[in-house]
Amino acid sequence: MQYGFTSGSCAAAAAKAAVYMLLSGRRKTEITIETPKGISYHATVEHIKIQETEVSCAVQKDGGDDPDVTTGAWIYAAVSICEENNNQIEIDGGIGVGRVTRPGLDQPVGNAAINTVPRQMIAKEVSEVCHLFDFQGGIKVVISVPEGENLAAQTFNPRLGIKDGISILGTSGIVEPMSDKALLDTIAVELKQKRAEGHSIVAISPGNYGLEFMKRTYGYDLERSVKCSNFIGQTIDMVKELGFSKMLLTGHIGKLIKVSGGIMNTHSKEADCRMELLAAAAIRAGAEVTLLREILDCIGTEDAVDRIRKAGLLEPAMEYVMEKIEDHLKHRAGDGLEIECMVYSNDIGLLGVTPGAEALLKELLEEKQ
Repeated sequence: MQYGFTSGSCAAAAAKAAVYMLLSGRRKTEITIETPKGISYHATVEHIKIQETEVSCAVQKDGGDDPDVTTGAWIYAAVSICEENNNQIEIDGGIGVGRVTRPGLDQPVGNAAINTVPRQMIAKEVSEVCHLFDFQGGIKVVISVPEGENLAAQTFNPRLGIKDGISILGTSGIVEPMSDKALLDTIAVELKQKRAEGHSIVAISPGNYGLEFMKRTYGYDLERSVKCSNFIGQTIDMVKELGFSKMLLTGHIGKLIKVSGGIMNTHSKEADCRMELLAAAAIRAGAEVTLLREILDCIGTEDAVDRIRKAGLLEPAMEYVMEKIEDHLKHRAGDGLEIECMVYSNDIGLLGVTPGAEALLKELLEEKQ
């Protein structure tokens, strides 16, 4: 399937082209940037408007074969010289770019919903052009998406407290689409390879957070293991069908809390009852109604877990969560497959383990790779 480029890449490309035209006085209809992934993005620059003190232009979002709602949207950048900010690059959002109104997101309350990596990309590309022209002054960049407010209604932004537009996103700069079938086929291939190499134990993680956590905390490199994305239940099925005897699942509380409710496909389009499940665990731990309301109002699991911790209830709450996760995993696995789980958060670290998880991890560490 054809990959595309993120809204962050489009914003960076438009900003680079606009500042080039501002400082050179020449039109620029094509521009190239380097994405964090290391893949060059060669963009067509359109809707150019050159004024004495400001230049604006746009790049059209090409999401490749990814069915993102922002594919086809125009990402605009307007740049101007900012006299009071020498050698500084100020980045803000205009029409159609959301504004953060609730804590717990990538940007603080009040900021435009332009995430950290896109901000870094914009600053890098603009700085390179300033250096090219030996320009020492300040630059203001305003990113706009005229269709953004309408598009945002089709996203989770209103629910997350991002008002009046979309977010400018991306961590790698590119969009790598895969259909559900393609993802499941990839998981199956990796599992078959492990089995063919003689492994009887397999480590599974939904995504990169789990990979980093296991390597940093336990010295186990999950790059040698299998990433299951949201397909926890179907991955368990495949693990059992291929004859593995043991499986260790590790992941972030944001994904695996859903498993405590028996949800085996953790994509948000399938189910999102993270706060309800954490509230249930807090009730079991003796939480007061005030805390339960706070948990239900949280927009991210890190915030909810922190509130439970501050109330002194994290340990009993996570004991309950891990009991429920264990029950549902073992029910899905049935007889013949030992399955264990480790859950963590970014801020706190390890939150909970099933009874045999650490022993199984030790086996994985000792197993010949």
